[in-house]
This record gives sequence, structure tokens and C-alpha cells, in this order.
Amino acid sequence: MKRTRIAALALAATASALAPVLGQAVTATAAEGTAYLQDPAGGEKTMKSMWTKDEMHKVEGQFRFHPGVQYETVTRPGPSGAPDYERKVPDPKTLAWRPGYEFAWSVSDSTLVKKALTTKDGVHTIVVHAVLRGPKGERVAQVDQELEGKPATGRQKIAGTRRIGCDTGVYTVEWSLTRSGFGTLSGSLPWDSSCKEYRTAFAPDNGQR
Repeated sequence: MKRTRIAALALAATASALAPVLGQAVTATAAEGTAYLQDPAGGEKTMKSMWTKDEMHKVEGQFRFHPGVQYETVTRPGPSGAPDYERKVPDPKTLAWRPGYEFAWSVSDSTLVKKALTTKDGVHTIVVHAVLRGPKGERVAQVDQELEGKPATGRQKIAGTRRIGCDTGVYTVEWSLTRSGFGTLSGSLPWDSSCKEYRTAFAPDNGQR
């Protein structure tokens, strides 16, 4: 019986496939069963930032795009010495993508001196937005959420609902994060929908001839 699973493989080759060199600052990470593209490139604490006009409030933001590979499994017989030892393996023919989106933020308030002696207090309304555009610039998927009562620092994952076919070209992800009343941070990054590395990993011989 076939089952559908959503998973991301922690493969270095896959990570490189997910981050095409297109002249943009994009990082691909593959670890602990997850793979994502990040804007701005860097670690978990690397963010874009801005100050309000009065220089008393700082807003920082980060975006991660999770491609989310999806596939079905099929039952294969065991080796020649133990044919009854069946196992379920990924079926390369069923590969597809189901992207997800992740936003992180930090809001700091200056207490006495502009751009100095900052604190991170209170609750905030954070508005997050992302658009996935196809190779011709068409809108393929979109997420919009207003996150109310959030702490000064936080991170929010939003599951996508749109299935994207493999090898359908290079997409662009546009994103923005707004702290209501303070300002908006935004950016974009490319994503290559190629499934070549996954097909190689899923092949019975793992691509070895």
C-alpha cells in the first residue's frame, strides 16, 4: 500500500542543488532532516534590520523558504538471499514539492539614547507576507498572516498548501515582514525546482553505475 510522506533529505548534494548560483546572497542548509533557503544568508541570528524615523525602535527580520520534498513509497522485494524481506522505498516518479515559509523577527526599543541602550519588551503585531512566483513571473502561491500579541523576538512557520512539480524551472520567492507602526523589511531569493539530486538518491543504485 502506498503512503505519502513529506520529508527533506539531509544531503550535501541536495543542499547545493537547492541553492543555484544566481548572484544573490542565499544560503542553503541541510541538517537534522530539514533543508531551506535563507534571506539574508547566514546563521539563525543573521537578520535584515531597520530603525524607525525617530531612531528609537529597531526592527529585524529573517525569512526561510522550505522546499519540502514530497513523495510516495513503494514496496520492493528483499535481496536475492532474502526475497521475503520486503522494504518500502521512495518512488522517484512521485517526487514533488510542497513549500513552506518561516519568518523570524526581533523588535528593540531604545530607552534613553537613540540607537543605544535597547530593550526587547512587550507584545507586538507582526504581519508576514510571501509570494512564490513562477519562471515567467506568475504568482503561484501566497501567504499572508497577521500575528497578534507576539513577543519582541520570535519565529513562525507557515505551512504551504500548493504542490509544485519537479523540474518546472527557477522560481522567485518575495517576502516581507512588518512590525505594525514601525516599518517593513523585505527581500527575495531564487529557488531551483530541480529534483535531480533526489532522483539520484532514490535510485536503486544511488546513481552508481
